[in-house]
Amino acid sequence: MLEVLHSLLFSTLDAAPALIFAALGAVLSERAGVIAVGIEGMMRVGAFCAAVAALVMPTPLAVVMGMLAGAALAGVHGFLSIRWRSDQVVSGIALNLVALAGGTFLLESLYGPNGTPSIQQLPRWNLPGLSSIPVLGALSGHSAPTYLALLLPFAFQGLLTRTPLGLRLRAVGDKPQAVATLGLSVPALRWGAVLGSGLLAGLGGAVLSTAVLDRFEQHTPAGLGFMALAAMVFGRWTPVGAFLAAAFFAFGNALRIGLVSSAPGLVELIPQGVLLALPYLLTLVVLTLQGQRSSAPAALGTPYEQESR
Repeated sequence: MLEVLHSLLFSTLDAAPALIFAALGAVLSERAGVIAVGIEGMMRVGAFCAAVAALVMPTPLAVVMGMLAGAALAGVHGFLSIRWRSDQVVSGIALNLVALAGGTFLLESLYGPNGTPSIQQLPRWNLPGLSSIPVLGALSGHSAPTYLALLLPFAFQGLLTRTPLGLRLRAVGDKPQAVATLGLSVPALRWGAVLGSGLLAGLGGAVLSTAVLDRFEQHTPAGLGFMALAAMVFGRWTPVGAFLAAAFFAFGNALRIGLVSSAPGLVELIPQGVLLALPYLLTLVVLTLQGQRSSAPAALGTPYEQESR
C-alpha cells in the first residue's frame, strides 16, 4: 500500500509543475482583466522552443528560451486585445491554432513527425534524508521546477493580496476606470500581466519537454493549457486555489498511469481511450460541480477605453 502511495505521489509531482505554472499564468492574466484562452498555444511554443534550444545549449538556458517564446506569443495576444481591443477569446483561439499548425509544420519540416531528437533533461535533485522515508521519499528525485511549482503559488498569493502591485493588478481587472483616476496606466498593468502569463505558460511548456519528457512531441501539450484554465476557474481565480486544482488534475493523470501499470487487466476490461481520458473527465466533473459559482474579475474580457473614464 505504501509503495502505491509513493508511486502516485511521485507521478503527481512529476506531472503537476507544467499544469501549475500554466494555471498561475492564467490567473495572472485574468486577474488583470485579459482572458487567457491562448495559454495552450503559449505552452506549445514554449515546449517546442525549449526542446530545439536544448539541442545546442545547456538545458536550463533552453528553459529560459522557452519562457521567452511563450512571452513573445503572449505579446501578440496583448497587442491584439489591449492595443487593438480585439475580442480576447477569438484572439486566444487564433493563437492556439497558429501554435498548433506552426509547431506541427516546423517539427515535421526539421525533424519528422516523431518528435525532436532526445535532449539532456534537467537534473533531478535528491534531497538528503528523504529518500529512505516511506511515502515522503516521493518528494525527492525531482527537477528544480517541481520545487519551484510547490512554492511559487504561495508567493504569488502573497503578491496579489498583500502588496500594492497586487492590489493594482486586481483593481485593473475589476474597476479599470478607478485605477485610471489614480493616475496609473491601465494598459501598462495589463501588458505586464499578459507578458508575465506568457512567461509562466512558456515555463510550463518548457518543463514538459525538458523535465517530463526528453523531446518535443507532436501532441504536446495535449490539452494541458485548457486544463490549466479549468484549474483557474475551479480555484476561483486565486493562485493557491489554482495550485490545488492543478495538483488534483495531475493526481488524476498519475492515477491513470498507476492503474495501467499496476492493474494491466483493466486494459482488457476498460478501453485504453477511457483511461487516457481520465484526467480530462475529472476536469469536466470539477467544472460541473463548480456550476454557476464564479469569482471572475468584474472587467474580465472588457477592453479598456481611455475616453470612458
